[in-house]
Amino acid sequence: MQISLTGHHIDITDSLKDYVDIKLEKLERHFDNVTNVHVILSVEKLRQKAEATLHINGAHVFADSVQEDMYAAIDSLIDKLDRQVIKHKEKMKNHRGSGVDLKYATEE
Repeated sequence: MQISLTGHHIDITDSLKDYVDIKLEKLERHFDNVTNVHVILSVEKLRQKAEATLHINGAHVFADSVQEDMYAAIDSLIDKLDRQVIKHKEKMKNHRGSGVDLKYATEE
């Protein structure tokens, strides 16, 4: 997974970069097909904003979060992305079918 991290009105420190990397590993546990991630961290007065776009095979997942603390914004962002990735994975699995043969299903 390729991670692109951008900062608007904020310096991306090594600790912030490491924190984002560790949190994004959580998403890989649920879905292996994440090709790249673009994360934007920005500061606007007292608001800390984190937004991300995940490029998954067959879809793009976007989420954002605004908090008073940047680390809290990143945590909230990852939670939102995690829910969306799980939902996308379940949707992909359900559209493939359950594998039950219709001939045998009607006889029961």
